[in-house]
Amino acid sequence: MAGRIVLITGATGGIGKATAIGLAAMGARVGITGRDLTRAEQAAADIRGASGNQAIDVFTADMSSQAEVRRLAGTVLSAYPRLDVLVNNVGGFWAHRHPTADGLEHTFALNHLAAFLLTNLLLNRLKASAPARVIIVSSGAQAAGRIDFDDLQGARSYSGQRAYSQSKLANIVFSNELARRLRGTGVTANAVHPGVVRTNFGSEDQAGFFLIISPFVRPFLKTPAQGAQSQIYLASSPDVAGITGQFFSNCKPKTANKVVRDVDLTARFWRVSADLVGL
Repeated sequence: MAGRIVLITGATGGIGKATAIGLAAMGARVGITGRDLTRAEQAAADIRGASGNQAIDVFTADMSSQAEVRRLAGTVLSAYPRLDVLVNNVGGFWAHRHPTADGLEHTFALNHLAAFLLTNLLLNRLKASAPARVIIVSSGAQAAGRIDFDDLQGARSYSGQRAYSQSKLANIVFSNELARRLRGTGVTANAVHPGVVRTNFGSEDQAGFFLIISPFVRPFLKTPAQGAQSQIYLASSPDVAGITGQFFSNCKPKTANKVVRDVDLTARFWRVSADLVGL
């Protein structure tokens, strides 16, 4: 990865930070995003120490806000003359419905729309840097997901698990449609399930069920370093050069929810997403 530039969103901890360490150790220049500057600077220092690579850049943004995502994209474009890999990692789980600054449901806004908007704003730079790669971190929860066009924001009926599963399915729907739109450009797009990883995921608004079972299951979960392996593989391996529109788990292609193969649905979802972010 020497000479290559990678941007990883939500990389101040957990899987994102572990992905940054892995790619930095391979020689990449790595940009990380986080909401809090102090925490992001500390994460960058940790990544430098663990990887032996000093080329770690910090960008701050609350990616649930579209204005912040747009500001982030502008800063990244000013900082990086090329962009070889974009890892859309930021995400979360909220047991209760929270509106964002844009009046959108938080899970959908952060887990899907942030990646959709940022990727589109950086797309020309990625194309100019081709061969380049876009990686979107999804989840096994996509299997239970359903794109509810009549209530994408959970305004009528909200369930934290349902919102999360929909957002993770949205990641793959977006990735597949993006892959179709990018054919012939030299830019690939793939989604990935990192596995169930031992992090502070969902801690801001945790469901009671998870609080009860967490102490029992936590010892059996993957470490962040183990959870980052598929992202690192997709970002760096020559084995997946040119591979696009796939869903990976444990560094291997995996069958995703059947709706991601519905080209009419993926095209419709793209249009709806574009409208919601003003593209």
